[in-house]
Order: sequence, then C-alpha cells, then structure tokens
Amino acid sequence: MKGYIEERALELAGFIIENNATVRAAAKRFGISKSTVHKDVTERLAQINSVLAEKTKKVLEKNKAERHIRGGMATKAKYKQRSEAMLQRKCQNDKLKQM
Repeated sequence: MKGYIEERALELAGFIIENNATVRAAAKRFGISKSTVHKDVTERLAQINSVLAEKTKKVLEKNKAERHIRGGMATKAKYKQRSEAMLQRKCQNDKLKQM
C-alpha cells in the first residue's frame, strides 16, 4: 500500500473518531468519495492500525444505528419549513385581498 493512502486512512480515522463524524461528513471534509472513505477506514485501516480501526468501527456502527433518527428529523424539518412558508404566503395573500 502506498504511503499517502495509509496517511489518508489514519487522518480519516482520526477525524471520524474526534468528531463522531459520518462517512459522508468525512468525505466532504477531505474532498474524496464516500466509497473511498469507507474502504480506507474499514479495510485499509485494519491492516495499518487495528486499535484505531476498532475505535472507528464503533463510531460508524453508532452512526449507522442512529441514521434512521437523523433521517426522520430531516424530514420533519423539511415539512415544517414547507408548512411555515405556505402559512406566510397565505397571510400575505389575505393582506393583499383586504386592500
């Protein structure tokens, strides 16, 4: 394995552990694909540093267990924002009708 790949895997693991980050967040932060992040921290990291790989695995498992909750919160926020926007437009239309 090339040195820069090993270094990247270690940096990704450190970022994920320190920030309880998701694969998506790590990919965005480092400017690489989610697939690359996942391969680095699940396969390559295990060959480089098994202790760090285990810590990273725990964070990823926690994130996986919580993802349905985050998805539900995002959906709730989306529909709340839509509802507020519709209510605001309705109020504006009512004011225009009164004039």
